[in-house]
Amino acid sequence: MPSFVSRRKKLAKLIQQAGADALLVTNFKNVTYLTGFTGDDSYLLAGPDEPTIISDPRYTTQLSEECPGLKQEIRVPGEKILPVTARLVERKKIKRLGLEANSATLSLRNSLEEALPNVELIATDGLVEQLRTVKDKDEIEATRLACQQARRAFEVVRAALTPDMTELDVAAELEYRARRFGAKALSFPPIVAAGPRSALPHAAPTRSPIGDSGFLLIDWGVNSGLYMSDLTRILVLAKISPKLRKIYGIVLKAQLAAIDAIRPGVTCEQVDRVARNIITKAGFGEAFGHGLGHGTGLEIHEAPRLAVGFQTKLEPGMIVTVEPGVYLPGWGGVRIEDDVLVTRSGCEVLTDVPKQLEECTLAS
Repeated sequence: MPSFVSRRKKLAKLIQQAGADALLVTNFKNVTYLTGFTGDDSYLLAGPDEPTIISDPRYTTQLSEECPGLKQEIRVPGEKILPVTARLVERKKIKRLGLEANSATLSLRNSLEEALPNVELIATDGLVEQLRTVKDKDEIEATRLACQQARRAFEVVRAALTPDMTELDVAAELEYRARRFGAKALSFPPIVAAGPRSALPHAAPTRSPIGDSGFLLIDWGVNSGLYMSDLTRILVLAKISPKLRKIYGIVLKAQLAAIDAIRPGVTCEQVDRVARNIITKAGFGEAFGHGLGHGTGLEIHEAPRLAVGFQTKLEPGMIVTVEPGVYLPGWGGVRIEDDVLVTRSGCEVLTDVPKQLEECTLAS
């Protein structure tokens, strides 16, 4: 509870700076961040006064369990959320109402303008997301747990791989094992790509047997309940070829150098440039076509983003992925990814799945 109260107090200051009296939070993830409520179809009216969550009878018990003490405005069955919201805004005598520009639809804005002709609607950009970029102690520990669950699931699946397993089989096993180790789910549909298919950065698993390829790329993560992890590893299923050893070495060098560059005050672009320069000097710059990494949290892709053109300065408490890659159509791709916490003196790698390139013995 103290964390949620603190977050709402910080948000109240940002709302005031945006020139609004209150903010209608319509992004469900932002509602969760500010209250602990994990349902959907609910808004939060936040500001300097007592916040109120706007929901419906389906969630009455859940609201009392997840965010006790939070004021509720529960609409009756058949009543839409808009008129309830409008009445609440009028009752609180709000004259300038902030809207989340990246969440509120044009239809919602138009309807609010019609229902609240005397209220000025102010578009805001990323007020809550700005707070979400820096994780507190509870968020960091939840992410640590997600990293541990991801490692345990991966270790079991790796030990049980057989030549006749398909990419889809591996993806299903990862999901199953993660849940057995206490995870709510995987963070996203895993990427499991064998051999040449690993040249697709976002390859969807197929029914292709993994034993027909020389190596396997697995990109997966775990949702520990609310917070998520995100990792990528390469498993060698045959003798290590000279080409794989060379490209893997380049990608690993780039990743380790980028991690070493992470510390407070460094910009996201600067970290990206460290890895990109190494891959470019090795002759594979055009084969690294995505950003170096992204933030994780309640969503698998959050701010900040480690990429060209992003000047955000890293701060203690930020958690980012570092995932350089080289993708060669017709041959395959190599990506290595870890989750990294920015600390006061540098950084801490939260993921501890081994990265050395070694041949994996398949079970019979």
